[in-house]
Amino acid sequence: MSAKTEGITPNASRLLWAGFMAILAAGVGFAIRGGIFANWGKEYGFTGAQLGAIGGAGFSGFCFGIIIGGVIVDKIGYGKLVALALIGHILSAFVTFAASTPDNAYNFLFWGMFIFAYANGTLEAVANPLVATLYPKNRTHYLNILHASWPAGMMIGVILGYVFGDKMGFGWKGQLSLYLVPTVLYAVLFLGQKFPKSEAAEKGASFVEMFKSIGILGALVACYLLSLFFGDIFKGLFTDAAMAKNVGYGVGGALLIATGIITRFSVGSILLFVLFVTHALVGAVELGTDGWIQNITGNLFTPEQGKMLFFWTSAIMFSLRFCAHWIENTLKLSPVGLLLVCAATACVGLHLASGMSTFTVALVALGIYAIGKTFFWPTMLAVVGDRFPRTGAVAMSIMGGIGMLSAGLIGGPGLGYCKDRFAGEELKKADAALFEEYKAPQPSKFLNIDSTAALGLDGKKLGEAKEAKTKTPEQTKVVEADQRGDRSTLKADAYIPLTMAVIYLCILLYFKSIGGYKALKLEEQAS
Repeated sequence: MSAKTEGITPNASRLLWAGFMAILAAGVGFAIRGGIFANWGKEYGFTGAQLGAIGGAGFSGFCFGIIIGGVIVDKIGYGKLVALALIGHILSAFVTFAASTPDNAYNFLFWGMFIFAYANGTLEAVANPLVATLYPKNRTHYLNILHASWPAGMMIGVILGYVFGDKMGFGWKGQLSLYLVPTVLYAVLFLGQKFPKSEAAEKGASFVEMFKSIGILGALVACYLLSLFFGDIFKGLFTDAAMAKNVGYGVGGALLIATGIITRFSVGSILLFVLFVTHALVGAVELGTDGWIQNITGNLFTPEQGKMLFFWTSAIMFSLRFCAHWIENTLKLSPVGLLLVCAATACVGLHLASGMSTFTVALVALGIYAIGKTFFWPTMLAVVGDRFPRTGAVAMSIMGGIGMLSAGLIGGPGLGYCKDRFAGEELKKADAALFEEYKAPQPSKFLNIDSTAALGLDGKKLGEAKEAKTKTPEQTKVVEADQRGDRSTLKADAYIPLTMAVIYLCILLYFKSIGGYKALKLEEQAS
């Protein structure tokens, strides 16, 4: 059946493609940003950890947009949230483009990315529950179609970055502004449309009922990540880093208590808690890796080949996300079975990628990784929609927020930290004196934990070594150490999908013990 005939409203197809275009705009901006990391590092002297933090803001802002949007969408309607997102996308361009000197660049880029992500999250708070409501009999298939827009946007972003950046010499501001084109298109597609209500809202489920399955356990995952975010934000207000961290934990704790009061201290579903934790890993490995992969492959090969490889993995994701229904039926897999196969595949792909030495091997290794990561995000949302209909838009939005927060606080910064740590260790091992010359002025840390402190390489000096047409022996050593650091980073990254595979296997065994996986109706969900 077509999208038009399966939808529950006459305009279902238009709403599906409006949501598609909205997420595509986010993908375009994400891909272009990934391609200009090197520009920022060279122009402003950022370390890998600083770039990771800026990129992370492009995820963490998403959390606020999708969670706040998901909580209020059934109350204020989809249209108002679309308008808010449109304003956010335009405002983010002005803030980002205000970056001009090494002194102000970090703050403007950080908050510009945060606002951009907030707008993206607001749109996904609309699109995910909207499509799940429009296509209740085939959520996995249509949510995968909706999220095919993400790799489509990344493909377009890579092409735009290559044409306007590499070939036409546009600066990073000119390249980044191109995401405003699909922004206008999604606004036009949503204009004047009538939206359906979710099953929970349609049947009058109260706010407390929607939150009950999430409860203390589900809120614990989101609140912990929020405490890390606020701890980072408060670093600018407190000279004592420990104080900032404790205030962050205080905010997270207050939000957890508020959730307990709202849900009347419901413990929540253990299954939903496990899904939330797993989606944090999804965000870290999928989006965190995507945020760095152009930089890593461009470093191991050439920037042009890095863009080609990013396009290749995005094309695989785009194509396969239209095939989720066919794959499930052909292989006789439940959504959880599909996730298990994907996690194992992604682990193999990343491990192979850590040893890639030729462009051909890179195509194979990253192709395997792309196949693995294709179905993670939309299928996780479909599982929540199938098993927890009473939560309406709330659980799906919180899950999306957790994934993006994890990408912003753990995945992106974590890979940046690994790059710094491993590159520094490699250069120190090869030439301790040269390391002293090229080391970064400040140590990199993971999750602001002092025991993780490690010195990476100075971004400006590293950039000069990479761009030198005739490299000195010292510069060659520096570049090779940086490349070995990138390989070690990919190898460490492979442990995340391995952990996910173990979790999915446990969930699969759980469903087998209760008679198998099936989508529930609102009245079938346990209260």
